[in-house]
Amino acid sequence: MATIEKLSKRQKRIYWMDNLRTFVIFLVVLYHVGGVYEAAGLWGWFWIVDDPDTIDWVGFLGIVIDTFIMATMFLISGYLTPASMENKTGWDFLKAKFKRLMIPWMFAVLTLIPLYKVIFLYSRGLPQEHWSTYFHITNVNSQNWLWFLPLLFCFDLVYLLLKKANVKFPNISLKVAVLTAFVIGLIYSFGIGFLVDFRSWTLTPLIDFENERLLVYFMAFLIGALCYQRDVFAQKPKSQVLYIVACSVAWIPVTLHIFARIWPIFYPDGFEITPLYRLIWYSSFLLSTFCMTYLMVETFWRYFDRTGKLWRELSKNSYGVYIIHVVVIGVFGTLLLTTNLPAVVKYLLLVVSTYVGSNLLVSMYRSVREGLKLRSSKSLSPAKGA
Repeated sequence: MATIEKLSKRQKRIYWMDNLRTFVIFLVVLYHVGGVYEAAGLWGWFWIVDDPDTIDWVGFLGIVIDTFIMATMFLISGYLTPASMENKTGWDFLKAKFKRLMIPWMFAVLTLIPLYKVIFLYSRGLPQEHWSTYFHITNVNSQNWLWFLPLLFCFDLVYLLLKKANVKFPNISLKVAVLTAFVIGLIYSFGIGFLVDFRSWTLTPLIDFENERLLVYFMAFLIGALCYQRDVFAQKPKSQVLYIVACSVAWIPVTLHIFARIWPIFYPDGFEITPLYRLIWYSSFLLSTFCMTYLMVETFWRYFDRTGKLWRELSKNSYGVYIIHVVVIGVFGTLLLTTNLPAVVKYLLLVVSTYVGSNLLVSMYRSVREGLKLRSSKSLSPAKGA
């Protein structure tokens, strides 16, 4: 009976996790809008719009967001995966995940990626090219922001295979699991970075991923699944000591990683990527990742475990917003190119217009889709009195 009650409690809507996911998607929008105005010139060669008016601090904000945003998304996904497997066969689970992740991905790479290139060329005043160059297979940047979807599907597949092989989590505490993941992640990132290249990507027609972070993200996914299996979030922690300490020291690894990222800018000619530099980069990144992800999770768990009409609407829209937001950035970012507004004002306008515009589009799509379903169900139902 206790097990049934616990399961029933866990299967209720987790408001704080919905809210966290919604906020993370907003941060994704914030991060990608920053690519339009970052001052270092690292995004301009490939990003959908490259505004000549730049803002120095936008790049620093982007570095901070980059340390934890994807790990948080994979942790949330990992937590939700075991629940989605319950009362399903392995084949049913895969079909559901394929429908949820890969069908939208296929639609997006066949429509949004070509639109991306159209806007990319138009915003730079360049002529359009042959139609065959507009698809992700022939695109030097491949899937761009959509890489998360097929990679998450692969993580789900691997988790299913581990489940079918009866591979279970070792009997260790969550703290030990996190510490072990940090050590393994550091060894892995340093080793892969040394073998293949520094910050290298694998780009294929089906899956894209950053080589040095692949295992780190999968371990974040597994930690999320472990949290579900151990029912970690059943009761909020009474002590705030760890949370307060993390809030107090998080700036240290984050600041160190910012310096590691910008240090080569001070030596534009002949900068050497030494083993020590790699160690500082990866260790500061992983410390920032684990610390900031913990703070994001616990902050929403403690203080945002509630819902409301706006939260519910934004939560329902978050997945669709993630899929379409970059093209929306391109549209509004191109329009703002023609204005004489200060860069900071354009940046704020682009953040607001992208997030609000994306949500409105997704809300309209959902409304039309639900209306069509309702009409279809009415047309298929037998006539009254028949």
